[in-house]
Amino acid sequence: MLNFNYKLPLLALIGLIFAIFSIINSNQPTPIAPAVVEPASAPYKNFIAGAGIIEAQTRNIQIGTPLPGIIKTINVKVGDKITTGTLLFTIDDRETRATLSIKKADLSKANAELLIAKANLNDARTLNDLAKAVTDRRAISAEEILKRQNTVAIAEARLESAKASIKQAEANLADSLTTLERLTIQAPVNGNVLQVNIRPGEYAQASTLNAPLLVIGNLDKVHVRVDIDENDAWRFDKSRHAVAFLRGNRNFKVELELAYVEPYVIPKRSLTGDSNERVDTRVLQALYRFDRKQLPIYVGQQMDVFIEAEDYPDATNNKNTRVDQVIQTGQHS
Repeated sequence: MLNFNYKLPLLALIGLIFAIFSIINSNQPTPIAPAVVEPASAPYKNFIAGAGIIEAQTRNIQIGTPLPGIIKTINVKVGDKITTGTLLFTIDDRETRATLSIKKADLSKANAELLIAKANLNDARTLNDLAKAVTDRRAISAEEILKRQNTVAIAEARLESAKASIKQAEANLADSLTTLERLTIQAPVNGNVLQVNIRPGEYAQASTLNAPLLVIGNLDKVHVRVDIDENDAWRFDKSRHAVAFLRGNRNFKVELELAYVEPYVIPKRSLTGDSNERVDTRVLQALYRFDRKQLPIYVGQQMDVFIEAEDYPDATNNKNTRVDQVIQTGQHS
């Protein structure tokens, strides 16, 4: 059995060895975890890479309401096929319908007042004609004749006022009908219902919302909105081929057809989902189309897009040469 005097040095040596082992082991580099999904690779020798996001052919239309109120009915659900004019939802219209009934009554009253005004005018004209028919001026005074002429003028003015009241009542009725129509929200285009964020009984605001009331879009064909960095914008050629890979599985790819380019370079926004996105650079946005049946994709999904580009090996030298020429020209002048 070991002497007690040797136990303490032995334990200290074991502790020292363990400490050295722990230090050496902790200094080892952390192994890089393998990628869950292999990233897509460009099929072109020279290319422009950009992030693309799927959107409807008509763009993703965020449906709002021109008038605030309580949601009365929702007439569509997610995935429904809709046509222009399809009723999407209605706002509570009881107050508007009550006002509409009052406006209709006002119009009926104005029409009745018009009939009274016409009758009064006919009566005044008849009395005036009888006064004019009297040949013996001693039988009727000049004052009476003037009074009857003024009565005719007053009756004519009241008739014009009654006509104006009818126009006003009709305008008020049309205003209520327009308000009632604005409380029924209809589809502006043919397409599909992509998202429904409201329920009956909820309050719909007539303002810009973080989450739109409804989102619709035409999915017969979809667009890929590609952000091209402003540093690569000069290399972009509309006539070149482009291909998109589905993010998450590079085996799904599709050839793209250019739809149009938005010729306005805008700040790029990071796709964080926050209401206040972080701006980091500026991009040119090109929109490509393809048949949705070619890929199992959904609106809002991201894709890796590669656009074929020409090789410009002397681009930097040519640029510097042009700058030198401009400087020299300025010095000579």
